[in-house]
Amino acid sequence: MDTAQWLVVGLGNPGPDYASNRHNVGQMVLAELADRVHAPFRSQKTNAMVAEGRTGLEGPRLILAKPNSFMNLSGGPVAALLKFYKLTPAQLIVVHDELDIPFDTIKLKSGGGHGGHNGIRDIASAIGSPDFLRVRVGIGRPPGRQDAADFVLRDFGSAERSVLPNLLADAADAVELIARDGLTAAQLRFHTAPPAE
Repeated sequence: MDTAQWLVVGLGNPGPDYASNRHNVGQMVLAELADRVHAPFRSQKTNAMVAEGRTGLEGPRLILAKPNSFMNLSGGPVAALLKFYKLTPAQLIVVHDELDIPFDTIKLKSGGGHGGHNGIRDIASAIGSPDFLRVRVGIGRPPGRQDAADFVLRDFGSAERSVLPNLLADAADAVELIARDGLTAAQLRFHTAPPAE
């Protein structure tokens, strides 16, 4: 298996109306990664926008993909991308929003359930396996009695927007670290609390 090549998928909904929603934070991270590898997104026949580049001079090759489908139908494009690039689920990193993680927090894992996330559910179903890597970007729970479905389809609040660039950068760092050094190394960095001042 060529671990120097990874398919990195950022989940979200297509079109400008959704671009700044919490649910689209995965695609925001992909935009950050595309900037880093100096690669523009181009339309591709797999029903996705794709950008390709390397992290560093001899770093792993990243195939960055944003499905053109709605979140709940992410599986079709992801399955098509894996087939097109001849990659396995073990070479797939999915970046997505996570209600069960506090805002401005990142958690990394491989496999497991979908936790109610319809995009993850659809990908696992379409590719026939839940065994892919996930960069889970915390957006927190909705305040009060606000419905979760409404919450994820709203833009980040002003206080959140001031922190968002750092969160996107951390998530992009996590993707690069997984691709270069593996999941365990990335978890050690992002799951370990910094020492108290």
